[in-house]
Amino acid sequence: MMYTLLRRALFLLDAEKAHHLGLTGLSFLHACGLAGLLAKARVTDPTTVMGIDFPNKVGLAAGLDKNGAHIDALAALGFGHIEVGTATPRPQPGNPKPRLFRLPEAQAIINRMGFNNRGVEALVANIKTSDFARQGGVIGVNIGKNADTPLEKAAEDYLFCLEKVHAVARYVTINISSPNSEKLRELQKEAALNDLLRQIKAAQARLADQHGRYVPLALKIAPDVEDATIVSIADAVRRHRVDAVIAANTTTARAGVGNLRHGDEAGGLSGAPEFRLATTVLGKLTHALQNETPVIGAGGILKGEDARAKMAAGASLVQIFTGFIYRGPELIHETAVAVRAAKSSAS
Repeated sequence: MMYTLLRRALFLLDAEKAHHLGLTGLSFLHACGLAGLLAKARVTDPTTVMGIDFPNKVGLAAGLDKNGAHIDALAALGFGHIEVGTATPRPQPGNPKPRLFRLPEAQAIINRMGFNNRGVEALVANIKTSDFARQGGVIGVNIGKNADTPLEKAAEDYLFCLEKVHAVARYVTINISSPNSEKLRELQKEAALNDLLRQIKAAQARLADQHGRYVPLALKIAPDVEDATIVSIADAVRRHRVDAVIAANTTTARAGVGNLRHGDEAGGLSGAPEFRLATTVLGKLTHALQNETPVIGAGGILKGEDARAKMAAGASLVQIFTGFIYRGPELIHETAVAVRAAKSSAS
């Protein structure tokens, strides 16, 4: 009830202003010891994925806390893991405003943020001050390239970020699937992806030897991919021994929202309208990977049943974002209970 009232107030504001105000308010409540007023206790449902022990299967997708400035407050809501970013080597403002749009009739969001962030070094500094990190909480770091870095030099940006976050990340996500960074999705094509993964995996091995600590790598893909591309991505993931895949990022499709206010805005669509597409891609990817690589299901989870469908399609973990904006901490608890119950019934 409290979150419903807060959401009503926030939805009266510009979407991006509401986003920042909401996170700031959440961190204030946490600092005052009042975060428990918004959320129930974290659901216990331990699982091991990528060699990492997760307290439950429900995580926060990247994009909500781009700079890792609100990790402790978000973790207090019951997430099993927090993924921060996307971080780039250098700070960048992102795309011109307005660039974030709510479609409440469809429980959806369209964004064209463009990797706005304070840079990877600022993110690392924030993680280092996080109690959640110091207490062993699972923090994933999502990395990308700067907008002005040519595509042929993209690997240099990913390698720079990987080096910087290695000491603070439990896993690192390679984001090659945002629709809001020009030509970024070109990196999903077979030759480009194999070259990128070859360089990143070599760096991962070198850093593991240097620091005595292996940090798993996940690859985040788009839902707007043909079957042949899914197969080629799966082949590359298996060939280079990538530790996990996240399926999927936002979509450029507009099915079901074209007649709504803001429905024709450019950018990536997330929320309920993306659920079917993202879950279909998840299932096809799981099949193509032949159970050799875990998949994290994201895209369109608005209720517990949606999370269970992701698990049934082959996901090992799930992540929420837009559903959290619309449903609040209640969704975290509901999805965690739903996937735990699904496991119990299956056994």
